[in-house]
Amino acid sequence: MTNETTRTGGQGTPPPAPPVLPRIILGGMGVGVSDWRLAHAVARLGELGVVSGTAIDAVLVRRLQLGDPDGHMRRAMERFPIPGVAEAVLERFFRPEGLAPGRPFTAISMPTQRMSLAREQITVLAAFVEVALAREGHDGPVGINLLTKIQMPNLALLYGAMLAGVDYVLMGAGIPREIPGALDALASHQPAHLKLDLEDAAPGQVEELRFDPAAHWAGAAAPALRRPRFLAIVASNTLATMLGKKASRLVDGFVVEGPTAGGHNAPPRDRAVSPTTGEPVYGERDVVDLEGIRKLGLPFWIAGGAGWPGRLAEALRAGAAGIQVGTLFAYCDESGIAGELRRAVLESVVRGDARVRTDGRASPTGFPFKVVAWDGDPAAHVARPRVCDLGYLRNPYRRGDGTVGYRCASEPEGQFVAKGGAPGETPDRKCLCNGLFSTIGLGQRREDGAVEPPLVTSGDDLARLAEFLGGRTHYSAADAVRWLLGGAAG
Repeated sequence: MTNETTRTGGQGTPPPAPPVLPRIILGGMGVGVSDWRLAHAVARLGELGVVSGTAIDAVLVRRLQLGDPDGHMRRAMERFPIPGVAEAVLERFFRPEGLAPGRPFTAISMPTQRMSLAREQITVLAAFVEVALAREGHDGPVGINLLTKIQMPNLALLYGAMLAGVDYVLMGAGIPREIPGALDALASHQPAHLKLDLEDAAPGQVEELRFDPAAHWAGAAAPALRRPRFLAIVASNTLATMLGKKASRLVDGFVVEGPTAGGHNAPPRDRAVSPTTGEPVYGERDVVDLEGIRKLGLPFWIAGGAGWPGRLAEALRAGAAGIQVGTLFAYCDESGIAGELRRAVLESVVRGDARVRTDGRASPTGFPFKVVAWDGDPAAHVARPRVCDLGYLRNPYRRGDGTVGYRCASEPEGQFVAKGGAPGETPDRKCLCNGLFSTIGLGQRREDGAVEPPLVTSGDDLARLAEFLGGRTHYSAADAVRWLLGGAAG
């Protein structure tokens, strides 16, 4: 038996207790880096394969516009249980011959507090497709990773993932205290609610996000659902303790993530900045007390610099169930990073010129964000246009008339300031949404023929991949798993 807590109480079908908790969790990376192929490769080995749910709705429609050449999207869409949805999305977005050279992708509307039924259904469908493909042909566990900060699509994404039988939900980049209760509601096809984080809110003004599964079935019978386990990604003992005691329902475990992990990092508690590099400086106050986490009595996994032989054994000795690993998997053959870009970064790692910078200004969220640079980086010295046409990182705010508007510190400065944003928030911001889409080969084509340059993020351990490569030019997810497990007894 494990120390995992099995939740019951009539909220959907309770999840069966697995005989063994996963030792390795695939980090849910970027936009489409941890895609269904990579999650499938990890899960079929018995570890937890995790798909990234970030902007997966736009990923799906762009894949369809490129012709879905292998037919994977359409194969999964055929199994989508809500009547008529897959057919409507295919009619609108599928281009059998792909896009003509230089032609831009047809966009979907940006996420908002109140989305149309059709827009919600694209989101539900996209999460279903990604999870369903990751689960095909094996019995290994599959999870989905979402960012708490990107609030507006999350309820629809959770429901779509649950329709596909997702086993775990992992969420960080915020305080996901309401998510366990939302999972309970969605497992019973009941309406789910989240409080909308609203900037400039008037005293007493409370706005909600709401998703009602019944609105989508139009009288058709909905299938029984199983509630997935919920793992909160935390960077402090305080947050873990709060979620363990004050969430809408108890969480099922934690991923304890340190500041060496890729993507967004929690800011240092002392807000210190290096006077020479301008990077955030982390200190003793940012080190999580693992013994304190262990005393909470829930399973936990250690993330950030964990992708090396021996780290699993260290985690187990500290009382953890295992480790979460991102960067090592990000550059394997099954990763969603575009092949040419992946090879270029690995060649740079071998040469020794790859660099990872913790940029305190790049992300419009205000969280530090790790950015990879290397000799030959196609984004080097390229002036990124200030544009906000995907909108996943926009912040809702209260307009003067009391209605809800949306702004992003990476949009054109004049637009941001006109919406009440502080001018000092705009310098050095980057459009992460467009840059991350380019990283997976789905960058938007602009009117002048330009394509948004890629933006690659990795953990601090990127430079050490040369040690793992050992002269190879590429490797598989299975190679990575075997390497990690090889040090488990160390």
